[in-house]
This record gives sequence, C-alpha cells and structure tokens, in this order.
Amino acid sequence: MFSAVALTIIGVLFVHSAAAYWGEIRYADAAPFALKQLIYIGVSITIAYLMMRSPVLSTERFWTLFYVVAVVLLTLVLIPGIGAVRNGSQSWIAFGPISLQPAEFVKVALIGKLAMSMKTKSGQKVWDWRHFALILLPFALIMMQPDLGSAVIMIVSAFVVLFVAGYPLTFFSLLGVTGVGAFAALIAAAPYRLARIKSYIDPWSDPLGKGFQGIQSLFAIAPGGLLGHGFGNSRQKYLYLPEPQNDFIFSIIAEETGFIGATVVLLLFVCLLIGAFGVAIRTSGWKECLVVSGMASIIIFQTFLNVGVVSGLLPVTGVTLPFISYGGSSMLTTWLAVGTILHFSRQKKD
Repeated sequence: MFSAVALTIIGVLFVHSAAAYWGEIRYADAAPFALKQLIYIGVSITIAYLMMRSPVLSTERFWTLFYVVAVVLLTLVLIPGIGAVRNGSQSWIAFGPISLQPAEFVKVALIGKLAMSMKTKSGQKVWDWRHFALILLPFALIMMQPDLGSAVIMIVSAFVVLFVAGYPLTFFSLLGVTGVGAFAALIAAAPYRLARIKSYIDPWSDPLGKGFQGIQSLFAIAPGGLLGHGFGNSRQKYLYLPEPQNDFIFSIIAEETGFIGATVVLLLFVCLLIGAFGVAIRTSGWKECLVVSGMASIIIFQTFLNVGVVSGLLPVTGVTLPFISYGGSSMLTTWLAVGTILHFSRQKKD
C-alpha cells in the first residue's frame, strides 16, 4: 500500500512537471493534466477501496461478469464509429469528454477469471483447453486494434498464473519456442513493427522518424547524471520528447532527479513486488494466491516493459508506466489490481 501511494504521488508531481509546457501550448494553462490526473486518482482509489471491502471479489461469478463485459467492450472498439483511432490504433471508446481503453481493463478481468476457473489444487493435473480459450479470445481482439504492448503484458501475466497453478515446465518450453515464431510472424505481418525493430537496432538510421522517440528519451536520461537538473527543469519536455507525460515520463524523472531519483522509483516497484507476492504466499486459498500473483505480474511486467523502452533496452511500444503515466484507463486498471491484492491480503492464513 505504501509503495502504491508513494508512486501515485510521484506520478502527480511529474505529470505536472512533464506536461506543464504542453498545458500552456494546448490549453493556455499549466494545470489541466495534473488536475485531470488527480481526478483519475480519486476515482481509481475509491473504486479500489470498494473492491478491497467487497466480498464479491472472492466469487467466480464476479470475475466471469467482469471478463464478459471487458470482452464486449473490446469488440465494440473494433466497430467503426464507436472505436476511436489514436496513434494508429483503434483502441479507445469515447463517451463525450471521457474515453476508455478496454485493453487495459481486460488484463485484470482475464487474470481474475483465469485464476478462479482453476478446478484442481497445485501439483495435480490442471490442464484445461478452456484456459487457453479465455486467453486467446481477448488476445485476438487486442491484436486487431492493434496493440501489441497490451497483448504481451496480458499474455505474460496469464502465463504467470498458469505457472503458479502447476502447468508443467515442458509446456512453457514448447510455448517459448512457439511464441518466438509467432512473435516473428506478427512483426513480419506489420511493416511498422519491422520498422520499430530496425530503429531499435539502429535508431540513428531514422532519427526524425521511427527512431525519434528513442533518441530523445536517451537525450533526457543521459544528461541527468547522478542528481539530475532539478524538479521542473527538464529540457526535453519542451516539445523535444512528444507528450512526455505519457509513455516516456520515466525519461523526465531520470532527467530531473538523475540516477538516484530513477533508482528510488524502481525500488518502490521492487517493494511493491515483494509485498504483493508476500500476500500471495499468505492468502487463505489457492485460487486467491493465483489471483494476487497475476495482478502483481500485470504491474511489474508493465513496469519492466516501459522502463526497457525508455532506456533503449527494448523496441518502442505504447505502454504506460503504472501509477505514474498520465491517463485514466491506466490509472484505474493499476488501482483495480492493487485493490484486488489488498482484498485478498485481508484473508491471510492463520
């Protein structure tokens, strides 16, 4: 809980810092992004608190309903006139000034439904083709948007649940080989993904195109040094790094607070990981352990993916930094995961 709250506070501060100039240019005011983020946080924490206190989270019926609603929303996104296109992906549903990204919510819904659908205890036979149907349906819908980043996070988190549930290691070995081939096919099927791989290998081959974000991100991180330029003193946020309050906000944190500040943020995520899996070990039941493990995996793997992208270790993909990046859907999803973990932390073993 401490880690989640601390990261959320850090997020508000750096959304304000990173988006200040964007706010002045687009809204003639430096505040809108931070104010909206505070509203998103208020709504998200309120819903997370209600989930923490509600007994329905321990029932499979709730997670089935959540999963069905999320899949329906994913389907609606693909209908012209309902789904909104942003940055080349049809991933949003707009309700006037409010917009939702169903791919975010389906990650939490899938983990809960998958974990609650396990019928046998760990160590016994757990293989069930329905588990794969649960995973592949939203995966296919997300890839039709397309949104590779969200799809990968969902798949990895789901496989963590299967691993903890007792699926054999041979299955994951076979899956790894198949996954590499499928990943290569997905890249080859979409020219823009191949271009991202090429710009990842050599971003300077297209410094004003596909390699632009990666290069500008490194231009933010590298000069930050040990202590950074100081809060609010980022240079890259002045229209060099596109929309720095979103996917590349960690670059601004590293630029303004340096290596030490960036390390503190990462250590808070490590504390959250340790605490969450500590809860998973101490939960009262096996299914509850699976749910908590999956929710923790969503947050941590998404963090790994985001930090890997902004630091140049991974190809650029549109993935937010949990708790910190600007955005309502991302914030709500992250706190839904936290609320679920805290709900089951109240049901520890004696």
